Amino acid sequence: MSNGLVAFFSVAFAACLALAQAPPAGQAQGGPGAGRGRGPQAPPLLMTIPGFADGSMVPTKFTCAAQPAVSPEVRWSQVPPGTQSFILLVHDPEPRPAKGIMDNTHWLIWNIPGTATGLPEGVPAGNTLPDGSHQPPGRGGAPGAYFGPCAGPGPSHHYTWELLAIDTKLDLPESATRPEVMKAADGHVLGAAIWIGLYHR
Repeated sequence: MSNGLVAFFSVAFAACLALAQAPPAGQAQGGPGAGRGRGPQAPPLLMTIPGFADGSMVPTKFTCAAQPAVSPEVRWSQVPPGTQSFILLVHDPEPRPAKGIMDNTHWLIWNIPGTATGLPEGVPAGNTLPDGSHQPPGRGGAPGAYFGPCAGPGPSHHYTWELLAIDTKLDLPESATRPEVMKAADGHVLGAAIWIGLYHR
């Protein structure tokens, strides 16, 4: 991932934290340009996962403890103008040096149509889905699919759902990796939203 996109995620995460403390919709907010005759800024991209609250434990059926795990329903709104597609990344950023894992990808789906307002519960396995979105192949060439949170005993890991709205569709093969997808998205991100679920066995 490029330095630019890494920096973007840092800013996006801070923005999402600030959003939690923002005044209700319709109330004036301060900031650059406030009171200077400029129109209101576009509202930030919003994402919700009805199956569990942001910052709460992920229910068992969405984790590796279920056989098989199913992906949770994901909804989003306030899509930035010009959005052509979405990327959804689910990952565990908690490093596990003993296993050589620094940031574990649990799900990646890209080229979700820009007209979409969410994903249903239980997205099926497959490298290319009927709506044209892609999931990279799994281990051993298995069809791409959601892999639920799976941290072992001990402190809960912070499983992070990151949604990106981008101004293009990515011209990549269905076998593209996470670094390749993120590199292709760099410079095209219009908005981002984050949702965190906790889990340990």
